[in-house]
Amino acid sequence: MRQTQVVSALQALLPAHALLWQSEDTTPYECDGLTAYRQRPLVVALPETYAQIQAVLKVCHALAVPVVARGAGTGLSGGAMPHALGVTLSLAKFNKILQVDATSRTALVQCGVRNLAISEAAAPLGLYYAPDPSSQIACTIGGNVAENSGGVHCLKYGLTLHNVLKIQGFTMEGEAVTFGGDALDAPGYDLMAIMVGSEGMLAVVTEVTVKLTPTAQLARCIMASFDDIRKAGDAVAAVIAAGIIPAGLEMMDKPMTAAVEDYVHAGYDLSAAAILLCESDGTAEEVEEEIGRMSAVLQRHGATAIAVSKDEAERLKFWSGRKNAFPASGRISPDYMCMDSTIPRKRLADILLAIQDMEKKYGLRCANVFHAGDGNLHPLIMFDANIPDELHRAELFGADILETSVAMGGTITGEHGVGVEKLNSMCVQFSAAENEQMFGIKRAFDSQGLLNPGKVIPTLQRCAEYGKMLVRGGKLSHPDLPRF
Repeated sequence: MRQTQVVSALQALLPAHALLWQSEDTTPYECDGLTAYRQRPLVVALPETYAQIQAVLKVCHALAVPVVARGAGTGLSGGAMPHALGVTLSLAKFNKILQVDATSRTALVQCGVRNLAISEAAAPLGLYYAPDPSSQIACTIGGNVAENSGGVHCLKYGLTLHNVLKIQGFTMEGEAVTFGGDALDAPGYDLMAIMVGSEGMLAVVTEVTVKLTPTAQLARCIMASFDDIRKAGDAVAAVIAAGIIPAGLEMMDKPMTAAVEDYVHAGYDLSAAAILLCESDGTAEEVEEEIGRMSAVLQRHGATAIAVSKDEAERLKFWSGRKNAFPASGRISPDYMCMDSTIPRKRLADILLAIQDMEKKYGLRCANVFHAGDGNLHPLIMFDANIPDELHRAELFGADILETSVAMGGTITGEHGVGVEKLNSMCVQFSAAENEQMFGIKRAFDSQGLLNPGKVIPTLQRCAEYGKMLVRGGKLSHPDLPRF
């Protein structure tokens, strides 16, 4: 009855081909990049105009129907997983680059434009869009805004938040809203900082004005090998302590190096316990000087081998392994769960060693790749969902990594968001009062709680039940992880 009512209401707003509700049609929308959790939506709406988006939201608000906005579905925390009684609002058709302005170094794009497409459009003007998540060939700018995505060059050039000037969209009630502005500052409260990273809980994004960065004259990459994880971690901290901010500073452990080398043949040292990729960009003189300084720091801190890219082709070859870490892992495991937490740089070795102990504890393999420069971890826990209990152990493993990160002074997410995956760990990171403050912000934008409900912020009941399963020190003590 509910589905019939919603479909009937939306049929008056959308053409027939823009509305899906049969199970075979809605199944492709049942999950995002976190495939472990799936749910078919009640209805999928595929609007083609802003007026249709606004109308859909108004109708859903009047009927108290939940709405989950969806872009390319590349998210890794279940942020776009549908609501069983709600509408999945697909924004895939809003894929136009509306303007590229060389004078202001900005681009106005619709929410469904792919991240990489912005740089491709700006390239003839000697500009590009700096945030470059590994999924940039597919992920959309609307999703990047939702998750505050980063990438391998975020250390020097910042996350999505630092590269966006203005966001336009609609509230759950269908009210048109604008956050930020075309100038460097906007009047009133800085609500754009709340919107970026809000995971689709506050408003539906339709257009984004992004900042463009001049393409560097030259970029070169150091590939440094280390025979010890702690030496590699210390070298990362030492590079930053030396006053150097590399364009990119990434770390891979031995299992990850082996996986990506077999896939892309980037020339990685398979005997190394860890590999660092350190990039410098700028003028030829700046790059030469910085590469020399970084090489000296890495050698002082135990690098067993250092290779510097000779040309652009070799630089891209070095990065090809890091950029293909996720698909490479998919080649060696039926399933994997990509975690996302942050820790202080000085604790990189500590968390890696802790993860090695967790591999034994949970009986699962884990390969690690880090945005080492800013302490953002991406452990990939490998499992086989067809084997009884392996998914469950992977969940426990992941929760242990997140909570250990918090214990080391870090956070449970760096760029993938909370979604449904990290709801329990939010109970460890934040107090009940802090979570309630976040709910207060949610209510200010969406009083009925209809936009992407049941995600990001845990309820008091959820935290109370999860708390029963924890012992002193924040370690999991119960064989069952609560699911909601």
